[in-house]
Amino acid sequence: MRIPLAYGQGHLDIELPDERTTVIEPAQATGLVDERGSVVAALDNPIGTKPLREWIRPDAKVCIAFTDITRATPNDRLIPWLLEFLAPLVPRENITLLNQLGTHRPNTRAELEKMLTPEVVANYRVLNHEPENDAALKQFGTTRDGTPALINRHLADADVRIITGFIEPHFFAGFSGGVKGIMPGCAGLRTVMSNHGFDNISSPKATFGINQGNPLWEELRDIALRVGPSFLCNVTLNERRAITGVFAGDLIQAHKAGTEFVRGSAMQRVKAPFDVVVTTNSGYPLDMNLYQGVKGLSAGARIVAPGGLLILAAECSEGVPSKSPFDQLLRSVATPEELLTRLASPGFIRPEQWQAQIQALIQRRAEVRVYSSLPGEVLEACHLKPCRDIGAEVRSRLDQLGPEARVAVLPQGPLTIPYLA
Repeated sequence: MRIPLAYGQGHLDIELPDERTTVIEPAQATGLVDERGSVVAALDNPIGTKPLREWIRPDAKVCIAFTDITRATPNDRLIPWLLEFLAPLVPRENITLLNQLGTHRPNTRAELEKMLTPEVVANYRVLNHEPENDAALKQFGTTRDGTPALINRHLADADVRIITGFIEPHFFAGFSGGVKGIMPGCAGLRTVMSNHGFDNISSPKATFGINQGNPLWEELRDIALRVGPSFLCNVTLNERRAITGVFAGDLIQAHKAGTEFVRGSAMQRVKAPFDVVVTTNSGYPLDMNLYQGVKGLSAGARIVAPGGLLILAAECSEGVPSKSPFDQLLRSVATPEELLTRLASPGFIRPEQWQAQIQALIQRRAEVRVYSSLPGEVLEACHLKPCRDIGAEVRSRLDQLGPEARVAVLPQGPLTIPYLA
């Protein structure tokens, strides 16, 4: 069978044997007929709180937090609609648009124009979050290990906080969206490193589909709530980035409603592990670098047999990125096991170590290969083996294992989260 894998801004077709291949995709979700009308209706009829227009005074300072370029949120539609809604309620100069970078790089003006539209960037105050600038941060207590819990001042000092984004399963925070738009989206680097530390990432409940009981997510929630009331405007999407649902209102209650909606479409049950699993990172923008690609590996790793083969198709148009903390950390060790030993050492903490830790844990379970635009030597420096031809690689492994061996394919990567019965 021919299977189109989400890859870059298009698809990568692979050919696999029909009788030995299981394709696992999200349940089909139809896009809303009137996306804009549905967003406005949700703002006027929110979950668990009063309508957004009742939050707004004419002199209110409003901060809208939006997701960065690595996320698939349809900001180019959602943000203009939200600004149109606010236009009669509050002066334009009272509104700040804040990019939820977390620990990611700042987005350029050209990228912001692509994300938000040139008109929005030209006419509104648009800022990148500054996770390493203490002067741009405000403290709200501490994390569990005593690290200052730091949040962006523009968000913290606003009279009205509107947190936008989209909800999908997340590989260690349970689900994206919700409180993640504040913490880690608008948090200090030190705060994020504390929350994403070795012990939290190692928790068996820090995984796809679990919020309650997940120590990492529960700390994100607690810190986000310390900032004060925030109005959530999250959406759900299908593989074409069409909006399938709008979840607006109370930060916790609206997000919970969205996660249950997503759970019904994204979480797919399988009966037994597979000898070979092919996954993706949902295409662009999520597969723009190898750092993000760990999410796709995490989805596939849930159903690969111990010692099996896990192949990731991710374009990685922006590289690892090279010289990023993730890249430097991987290059600093000889093996994934050495990395895990170092991360478990008391007092050892590095930016982006959580992604490297999860990659190493996956490699403890399975052989990992990557099909991408990255040179082989770059992948090997990250302790990964390149895959030149996915179809040929899979067929070769199936031939070695015999007629009972099976392969699973996740064409949309972490938009589908399989789990074992």
